[in-house]
Amino acid sequence: MLTLYYHPGACSLAAHIALEWIGEPYAAREVEFGDKEYLKINPAGAVPALDDGEGWILTQDAAILRYLAKRHPQAGLAVAGSAREEAEADRWSFFITGDLHPAFFPLFLPNRYTRAREKEALDDVRAAAKALARRKFALVDAHLAGRRFFLSDRRSYLDAYVFPMERWAQTLLDDGLSEFPAVRAHHDMMAADSAVQAVLAAEGA
Repeated sequence: MLTLYYHPGACSLAAHIALEWIGEPYAAREVEFGDKEYLKINPAGAVPALDDGEGWILTQDAAILRYLAKRHPQAGLAVAGSAREEAEADRWSFFITGDLHPAFFPLFLPNRYTRAREKEALDDVRAAAKALARRKFALVDAHLAGRRFFLSDRRSYLDAYVFPMERWAQTLLDDGLSEFPAVRAHHDMMAADSAVQAVLAAEGA
């Protein structure tokens, strides 16, 4: 049986949602960042990590999501089609991994981005991070305009992947998602999904 290691409300929420959508039995284990026992599972200390039950541990959210989609084709979460369609899915997956997600790091841990420890300096780091996150979400909003799902005409692992960042933006940006109507609509659609609600309740997030 698959086991997901997650931290409540973190990006591991995406893999948790995907597992719930798939509908097969799985275990979910909450971990704390820096936990010594978890570092034995994933020395990088990040979440998520996925144990396939046979001694293989997979890390990195995008890799886990793509693996789950391919392992369980019946769930319809993969983006299958032409080379162009698959490349488009990869493009957005890499964007979420390399651009959108990291934009929030200085909001969570501003002290890592400056040697200063004064409140004013840390607030400056947070303000810069908010501006960067807004620029990234402007790109997502333009992409989502006129769309229900992130890619194609049905849900995919990309819908799960972007959702944690939508939640962070709703909470951490000064005006939430108000300036990004297409992103807000996608967030609200995801938040209304019964499987998503079950996962959020399980995580207490």
